[in-house]
Amino acid sequence: MTVVSRCETLPIILIQVDTSIMASANIIPLIMAGGSGTRLWPLSRDTMPKQFIGLLDDGLSTFQATLLRVKDASFDKPIVVTNHEFRFVVAEQMQAVGVEGDIVLEPERRDSAAAIAVGALLASSRAGDAICVALAADHIVADVDGFRADCAKAARLAASGLIMTFGIVPTKPATGYGYLEPGGALDVPGASRLTRFVEKPDAKTAQLYVDQGFLWNSGNFVFAAAGMIEELDLYAPEVIAGARAALAEAKRDLDFLRLDAAGFARAMKVSIDYAVMEKTKHAGVLAASFDWSDVGAWDSIYEVKPKDGDGNVLEGPVVALDTRGTLVRSEDILTTVIGLDDAVVVTTRDAVLVTTKAQAGNVKALVEQMKSDGRREASEHLRIYRPWGWYQRIDLGARFQVKRINVKPGGLLSLQKHFHRAEHWVVVSGTAEVTLDGAVSYIHENESIYLPIGCTHRLANPGKIALELIEVQVGSYTGEDDIVRIEDVYART
Repeated sequence: MTVVSRCETLPIILIQVDTSIMASANIIPLIMAGGSGTRLWPLSRDTMPKQFIGLLDDGLSTFQATLLRVKDASFDKPIVVTNHEFRFVVAEQMQAVGVEGDIVLEPERRDSAAAIAVGALLASSRAGDAICVALAADHIVADVDGFRADCAKAARLAASGLIMTFGIVPTKPATGYGYLEPGGALDVPGASRLTRFVEKPDAKTAQLYVDQGFLWNSGNFVFAAAGMIEELDLYAPEVIAGARAALAEAKRDLDFLRLDAAGFARAMKVSIDYAVMEKTKHAGVLAASFDWSDVGAWDSIYEVKPKDGDGNVLEGPVVALDTRGTLVRSEDILTTVIGLDDAVVVTTRDAVLVTTKAQAGNVKALVEQMKSDGRREASEHLRIYRPWGWYQRIDLGARFQVKRINVKPGGLLSLQKHFHRAEHWVVVSGTAEVTLDGAVSYIHENESIYLPIGCTHRLANPGKIALELIEVQVGSYTGEDDIVRIEDVYART
């Protein structure tokens, strides 16, 4: 990734990209990683949505698994489009799996059409004949070889001017997916013209669609960047104009490309299905040979997980008795169930979800209700991730707050001060480098330091292992907005 000076204005025609990927014939992945994933609450919340959580059996997130699917000689370096709030999580997870790419920050969520428009423009700036595959970051595909082979098939058709979508052969008459009606066959096995998109049906209609050979809509596409731009110009001019404006005034911020907020706001909030795919005369569909799940709700998580002899998925400290066909997941609190059938129970440190698998798709409505009721748990986790590590609230009272803080090796918090609270730090493990009003000291395991109200201070981990400490805040106000950042290596305000 090319890094330029922070906040440098980059007109679209001058956007800098890695010269090793210029004029490449490989497929450029556009990975959309900005969603909120509320249907997987309480595990997935606005502060850490499902695509970044270790949902898979190997501990990887679905975002990391998506990156690894395109870590292959047939693919170029990816363009990842995400919300600015997730920028450091994205960068850290990419580094963890050894994938380099461009990270583009959306100032607000505008749905898939705007993300794909930005990605297509950036891909076209790499190579005029660029072929792209647009992928959601929260899907699961186990057959990686099949996925890559299907991408190659779809790319050949995309090079001829078609916008291809992957259709999934239904395993049941599901009501939670949109459907695709294939038309005339194309000259690639399994590929057809796309006759029409249809919305999520009721059960009777879904069975009819399956009987007639319809496919599930995966929401993933392969297209020529130039062709997609032309179709956006024709059918969604507001979207592509907003994307162009956002890129024309984009700024480099560390290793990120930050889209201009005013320009991006001009892009209509609409999916690529509505904006282009339902209108274009150049749509095609390839019946995917690979397995696929969008893990959109807890019932779909149940479907892709290994099960015990009673058909249960049990993860974490869980005990189940006389229970069948049920998913029970707990982070660290012992969760016990008796006599459940076809249910979902999810326990986190501050919330519990109990539902039937049949009703699992309604969790989004539950989250919206909690938000309207002002429930913090609807959006925020107890553990909050930061570029230097994470912190987790242990207790909160009228004039105090207790936190557990974990700083990764080399992590450096901002130089800051508070007007309404003093802090006590007790080191549990590792070594803390503490700057207090200009003086630097080192605090070791089972040692502590007091930071009075108004002092200028900074915490860093100079060691090779994680630094863990307990922070006790005491004062008239302990909110996160009582932080005045004087200097920050992560360019936060």
